[in-house]
Formats: sequence, structure tokens, C-alpha cells
Amino acid sequence: MKSPFRFLLVSLALVIAGGAAVRAAEAAGATKKVLYFSKMSVAPQSHPVALRKDGKPSPSEVVLTELGAKHNIAFTFSKDGSLFSEAYLAQFDAIMFYTLGDLTQLGLDREPPMTPAGKAALLKAIEQGKGFVGLHGADNTFLSPRRLTHGPERYTRDPDPTDPYLKMVGGEFIMHNKQQPGRMIVADPKFPGAPAADFTLHEEWYSHRTFAPDIHVILVQDTKGMEGNLYERPPYPSTWARMQGQGRVFYTSMGHREDVWTNPLFQSLLMGGLNWALHRVDADLTPNLAKVTPQADVLPPYVAPAAGAAAGKK
Repeated sequence: MKSPFRFLLVSLALVIAGGAAVRAAEAAGATKKVLYFSKMSVAPQSHPVALRKDGKPSPSEVVLTELGAKHNIAFTFSKDGSLFSEAYLAQFDAIMFYTLGDLTQLGLDREPPMTPAGKAALLKAIEQGKGFVGLHGADNTFLSPRRLTHGPERYTRDPDPTDPYLKMVGGEFIMHNKQQPGRMIVADPKFPGAPAADFTLHEEWYSHRTFAPDIHVILVQDTKGMEGNLYERPPYPSTWARMQGQGRVFYTSMGHREDVWTNPLFQSLLMGGLNWALHRVDADLTPNLAKVTPQADVLPPYVAPAAGAAAGKK
């Protein structure tokens, strides 16, 4: 087994290889304003990286504050969905989501929900040019009720995610099995901040479906050797980018674990995607879904969870 020190050295090397153009763009431009929205209407306690305790910032907010200072970005941290409106969103250059569930509902986190008008304002802002960065549960957001069960309907092939938010993101959460090492195949090492070579990371890996045909895949989930029914499928996209009207949309399934947030490799990918969404740097967005993941629409088999257990339980 590779030592953590050796893995850190490899991660640092990949970061150095991919970050020169991004750093130049950051230094040359004005400070960008980004909203980090982290309302979790479901399972808030299962995502401690986004939880605030004793009035202190969440671990992800701490990391973003440090990254913002280094990368000329001013983050606004919020869990208040009631603020969403055209006027509120107009002040930001990009919007970053670490979210779960139906954000128009109060939910288990008890944070104020969006109004339907607020959700419409979000989609309009992106369509008209605001950048969007979705992290981890951002594609586990606004799922229709029939997709919120552990039943077989969650695994059967249904090409329509129904919600315009999920169509904007470009893919949709199915479920996950236990946290484990997963190998990422780098489909586009030239994307801003992307690693230069394939890598392995311990994470909570999502299984996805209903990929938009126009996504540009950056990282591919290599399912070989992974444990759990949700990975009994051919390789599929894990990180991608696409356009929604004039807005640049970036999504990565990574970001569940705190040690992932502090990993230089993840930070490089995150800031590369964010800087691209902010129009600081450009990237080739040629759709490559069929080329790099030709069997992405082959879904995993349904396995009923054991009595008293959830299919995605750690």
C-alpha cells in the first residue's frame, strides 16, 4: 500500500502541472464574488463537512475561506434559501452548491427554503451567464419523489430527470455504497486544475445516471474492483463541465470527506472548475460522453437493502 506521504507528493506534482494558467488569470483579474450555498434538506448530519457547530464555520467553509484569499475570490456563505431572487443573485459572479434534497422544503436542517420564484431566479441567472459549480450532493438535489426511494425504480433506466435543475447540472444521483478507494481516470488532463494522470482517492463515490449528451467529461469513475452493487456497471462520468445557455456549469462528485477537502489534488480541481465557471480561463468543451464512457447509460443492478439498513449506508 502506498504511504500517505508518497500520495501527497504525487498530488502536489499533479497540482503544479495543472495550475499555471489559472494562477496567472487570478492575479490579473478583479476579485470575484461567489455564493457558497450549503443547505441540506435531507441527511444533514451525514455530511459533517458542511455542518456548522457551535456557531463556527463548517470545515468546507474554512477551506474555501483559505482558498479565496489565495485565489482572489470573495466567498459569501449561506444556508438561507429564502434569499434567492434575481436581485440577490445579481451580486455574485458564480454560485457554488453543496446541497441535498428539495431546497424549496424546510427539510431536516431547518434552514429557510427557497421559494419557487427563487429557484426560477437561480436557473435564469445561470442561463444568462452566471457560473455554477456543483459539489458532491449537488446532483442529489431536486430529485423527484419517485427517485427518493430505495426501490428498483431508482435503478431502472428512465432518461428524463424531469427537473430543470438536474438537466442544468447534466447528471443525476442514484445512490452510493460504502466509502472506499476509487480510481479516477483523467479523461481531460488539459481542463483547468485537472490532474495530469489517473489517481486513487478514498471517498464516498456517487453512482450517477441521465447524463446530458453535451457534457464534457473530465474524470471517469473506474468501477473495476469497487465493492457494492452500485458500481456493478461500466465506467461512468464523475466530474464534468457543460454550458447552460451562457452559463458555465461544472460538477464533481467529490467533496464528502474532510480529508478530501484538504487534499491539494481536490483543491486544484475545484479551483480550476471555479475559475473556468468565472470565465477566468477557457477550456475545450467538446462533448465526449460517447467517446470516453460509451456505456454510461448501463445502470447498476438493484439489490434490496438488508432489513433496517439503507443501500447507501457507510
